Parts: sequence; structure tokens; C-alpha cells
Amino acid sequence: MSQDPTTANIQVEMDGAVAIVTMAKPPHNLLDGVFIEGLLQTFEGAAKSGARSILLKSSMKHFSAGADVDGFSSEGRDEASAVEVLDRLAAIPIPTVAAVHGLALGGGFEIALACDFIMASSSARLGLVETSIGLMPLLGGVQRVVERAGMARGKEIAMFGRRHDPELLERWGVINVVVADDALEDASRSWAQQLAAGPTVAYAAIKKLAVIASNDGIRAADQAQEQARQAVWSSEDLQRGLESFSESGPGTAIFQGT
Repeated sequence: MSQDPTTANIQVEMDGAVAIVTMAKPPHNLLDGVFIEGLLQTFEGAAKSGARSILLKSSMKHFSAGADVDGFSSEGRDEASAVEVLDRLAAIPIPTVAAVHGLALGGGFEIALACDFIMASSSARLGLVETSIGLMPLLGGVQRVVERAGMARGKEIAMFGRRHDPELLERWGVINVVVADDALEDASRSWAQQLAAGPTVAYAAIKKLAVIASNDGIRAADQAQEQARQAVWSSEDLQRGLESFSESGPGTAIFQGT
């Protein structure tokens, strides 16, 4: 059976409850509409098939060197489709971790920013470089660096178009943690495994409230909290957690993701 061309450059393997999604589009994981759609379908499929976290990584020299600009034109970019991409990524109910090595530029950086957590190797370089060709970031990069780093730093990242070392972006709150190059594989897998072992229903509620707070403000998240709490309160994992706490104290529960 031939592989769906949409996901031809994407590999998926399960490590327990972790879906490890590997971008493998030679030479540098350059993004186009088909590749982005493949990533979305892969993430959505992993969540529906029972994965409890997703680790996004690359088997190429770089995480992603940006957009495939062959035939690039203003007519070839649809803002509505970009909004759809961001909405679909935000709707993924399980935690997502991006493990970044090499370059993560332009759209490649934006894909990482759309994940819940970013871990980068010390030699990685990340940046929104679209202004170098007279463009702006099109996959939510401006909003996400402003959200993470604040207005002044966010505009600096988006306007100057520099390649930043990860230690600087960690200090600015844009990425979560920097590790040695040879530690990235094990460290990012460890994070994904820890998240996969956690209370999946509670994580989904946290993600939903975080998105509402970011998009619509704290008051809107406050109003949505009761509904989110109901799903968590009826989860089996909460009952397991309460029973475990009563019997042996905090941090001893074994969650099943239900």
C-alpha cells in the first residue's frame, strides 16, 4: 500500500503512551501546505488513537529551516488557512513537546512555538526571519513570542529577524529549557514520558483554559473554568489521585489517562 503523500515525510512511533513524531523531509524540513497538513493530521491522529503526549523532533540536520519559498507569492498564502492551522494545533488535547536542534527559522520556529513546550539543544539557533524577505510571520509567530516574552521583546524578535541562541530565548521565556546537544534526545523524551504518565483529562482542561485566557482574557477563562472542572472532577484519574493521596501521600498516584 502506498503512503499518503500528505504524511510521506513524517514518521510516527509509539514509546509507551508517547507519540514520537519525526519530521523527515530532505534536506531541511522546509514547510509547505502539504507538509503542515501532514503534521496536523499526525498530531490529531495520535491524540485520537490514545497517545497521552506528543514529542515533535527532526531526523534532518535542522529542526526546520523555514518555508519552502519555491513559487512563493502573496497569492499562495491564505490567511484563513493559517488561522485554521493554529486553531487545530490549539485543539490538540494532549501535551506537546518540541525538541529543537540545528535551525528553527521562520515557519519552523512557529511550529515549535505552537507546541506546549520547547526544549532546545545548546547549538540550536531559532528566529523569526521573515522580514529578511519583506514578509511577516504567517503562522502565529508574532502573537506567540509576544505572549511568551512580552510586547517589547516579541517585536524585537519578529522585526529584527535575527537567529537567536537558545539561552537568550530561555531567559526571555520563549523556550522552556536548553540542554547539551547530546542530551536533547533523552531529555525531551523524558519530558514527554512524564507528561504521558500524568492526568490526561486535567492536562486537557489546563490547555483549554490557557488558550481561552490567551485569546479572550482572564475573565473569559474564569467563566469557562466551571465546565472544565466538571470534566476533571468526573475523571477516574482524579479518584485515583485522591485515593493515592489518602493512602500514601502526594506524588504516588498512577494515572491511566481517563
